[in-house]
Amino acid sequence: MPDEEKGSSVQTSEEAPDLRNSEEEAAAAKLWAVYVSEAEKYDKALVESWKSDMEGMLIFAGLFSASLTAFIIESYKTLTPNSGDSTVQLLTQISQQLAAAANGTTFTPPPSTVFRAPSTSLVCNALWFISLGLSLTCALIATLLEQWARDFLHRADMCSAPVIRARIFAYLYYGLKRFNMHMVVEIIPLLLHASLVFFFAGLVAFLIPINIAMTGVATALLTIVAAVYSFLTLIPLRYLDCPYRTPLSGAFWRLFRHWQTPLSNSDSSSMETMVEAMSRRATEPS
Repeated sequence: MPDEEKGSSVQTSEEAPDLRNSEEEAAAAKLWAVYVSEAEKYDKALVESWKSDMEGMLIFAGLFSASLTAFIIESYKTLTPNSGDSTVQLLTQISQQLAAAANGTTFTPPPSTVFRAPSTSLVCNALWFISLGLSLTCALIATLLEQWARDFLHRADMCSAPVIRARIFAYLYYGLKRFNMHMVVEIIPLLLHASLVFFFAGLVAFLIPINIAMTGVATALLTIVAAVYSFLTLIPLRYLDCPYRTPLSGAFWRLFRHWQTPLSNSDSSSMETMVEAMSRRATEPS
């Protein structure tokens, strides 16, 4: 009997660490499962917001490119000689030759002139072709970003083990931050906005030889749009709780912080983003 009791006590002491290890593993699995659940919610919400933004960008870029193409079809004709004018010139020359032959005089044809496109046509077409290129580039990057977003979610769901999934989520998320994926997302609307600016500038150049009054209206419209855009870009730098901003607001914020903080006294606060500064300002005691 004593030997049996001694053997059972030894077996119990050997099973105790295994039981504790299994309990710790179960607790760790629950903890990682909670982390994976929260990370999955955050990543899916982030990717869905990107995808919805890109879908809107694609629709707008497609409609804008189609409208801009209609303008370019009419404007690029001014870069080449007008066949109608050439026909009229030839008919006039033939008529003068026939009249000279009937009168018994000699007709000397005028020297041919080299066609030169007006400077306003060159400026207009250059701006509109740049605008079209930016719009199509925006559509291309938006399409690629949708593919990258789907690939991001697919790679995050490759494994079912909570610990491994947690590591994959963290690894992929830090990859997004390392390669500035958020900045790429902000560049897309910036390209589209730049495309619109080039379009309005080209519209002004297109209207100059047509009508001065319409040129003034287009210039006034462009000035108003530029002023409002500048206001929406700069106001978040002063009021961090302002809901209005543009893709240039973040860039101006970084320049402002870099200029405000001397290089010799630079610290981590000078590198904080607008969102981080807003969070810090919101948690400061009033």
